[in-house]
Amino acid sequence: MLRKKRSDRTHVIYELRVGDEFYIGITAKTETTVNKSVITRFNKHVYRARSENKQWPLYKALRRFGADAFEIFILETGRGKAWAHQRERELIREMQPTLNEA
Repeated sequence: MLRKKRSDRTHVIYELRVGDEFYIGITAKTETTVNKSVITRFNKHVYRARSENKQWPLYKALRRFGADAFEIFILETGRGKAWAHQRERELIREMQPTLNEA
């Protein structure tokens, strides 16, 4: 019998910053630590920026500045996907990140 996937797993809201530009995103805690989960998510952003021709602001910045120029900050952690998505939207409205899609 398959187990039902938990809907209340830990989620992380993070910020990626390069100079005065920044991005706010969320990811589930999929690794042993919150930090590792965010680094794994960042590496997925980097991979997609290099391998796909997306013209999203974050991917353009990753191609322009390179991954090493970015700083990663953990803003909040909490339980549940619904909470994480709602809180991410609130933070985007409050902080007005320059690298998120409008």
